[in-house]
Amino acid sequence: MRQSLTITRLGAQGDGVADIPAGPVFAPLTLPGEMIEAEVRDGRAEDIRRLTDSPERIVPASPHYGDCGGCSLQHWAPVPYLAWKREQVRLALAREGLTTEVGDTVATAPGTRRRLALHARRGPNGRTLLGFKARRSWRLVAVSACPVADPRLVRAFPALAEVATPFLEHPKSAPTLHVTWTLTGLDVDVTGVERRSGGLSRDAQMRAIETAGRADLARLSLAGETLVMARPPRIAFGPATVALPPGAFLQASPEAEAAMVERAVAAVAGARRIADLFCGVGTFTLPLAAVAPVIAADASAEGIAALKAGAAAPGLKPVTAEARDLFRRPLSPQDLKGVEAVVFDPPRAGALEQTRQIAASAASVVVGVSCNPATFARDARVLVEAGFRLEAVTPVDQFLWSAHIELVAVFRR
Repeated sequence: MRQSLTITRLGAQGDGVADIPAGPVFAPLTLPGEMIEAEVRDGRAEDIRRLTDSPERIVPASPHYGDCGGCSLQHWAPVPYLAWKREQVRLALAREGLTTEVGDTVATAPGTRRRLALHARRGPNGRTLLGFKARRSWRLVAVSACPVADPRLVRAFPALAEVATPFLEHPKSAPTLHVTWTLTGLDVDVTGVERRSGGLSRDAQMRAIETAGRADLARLSLAGETLVMARPPRIAFGPATVALPPGAFLQASPEAEAAMVERAVAAVAGARRIADLFCGVGTFTLPLAAVAPVIAADASAEGIAALKAGAAAPGLKPVTAEARDLFRRPLSPQDLKGVEAVVFDPPRAGALEQTRQIAASAASVVVGVSCNPATFARDARVLVEAGFRLEAVTPVDQFLWSAHIELVAVFRR
């Protein structure tokens, strides 16, 4: 049965929530104050017809809006959209009993995202299609434009479709091209290739290498194993550059990265020794090494090797880097002896045990970087209970028009 619903608020994922006698109903791609008519199935509105529009609704930037599964909030005006992200951070902290100043969300401009995960499928006419998955579906939406992406990535879509074609050799393969724009050109790592039937044939590998040459890729790799490299893909971190290992983690937007690094470096000013935990390839480590000596740790041995090579740049203080699983072997207070400031940027699961070790150390400044406000707030409570004051939190809109929220926070004691 179709029902008329009025959207009252937005949920954590950015979809509208309507309260009716049967309970909350999630209505995708709606805004507070809008009235819709829809079929309601299992608490979700489907076949939505908007009866009224919110004054906060704007024209979406993407021609694929509503079909492509990404950028689902691009119909929302910037001011309320950024304020909503800030409020999600405040609510996450409040659930852990924490209150502090939550700054305005740092905006990221369209056209600045330097990495994308592009799915490849074979179309009905045999042509390779490249794009993103549809909302709540495995169906591929072939894209010709992506307003969040660096235009150099978008211009490469036709060449990348050609690169993807050899990886469709097996009918069960569902390749994903993890594409990164670097200082030396495009770096592409392909995953999702069927392996149980022998993996990619030698012939397909050779065809992939040929297409990489025609596309002028810096490197092409298969699940982290390099197939061909014309030149090392390099990224700048502060005064240094790093050659990225295949499949290495990298912040999606240089603008967002710069905003987080700037706040971290400012917070540790005056420290005589700094620790950077979950350091990756040196996003924070190398700019911090312009301030003071740094000890760095991350589980990726390849990332640590790349960081060490980058740390040889002139003008940097000494960097001691270790490949170490910080979930199984967190740095202890003894390991952190002499460290006055700690920066840590864990994955979405947070870093509860490592946070407990930081809390027990003698560090007086901690900078937390997170992509998950909920696990950040959980870990932040550990530091506050150990005597730290949560001085400030800044949300960062790295993943434009999505419900994803990054943040950087400063603790002192």
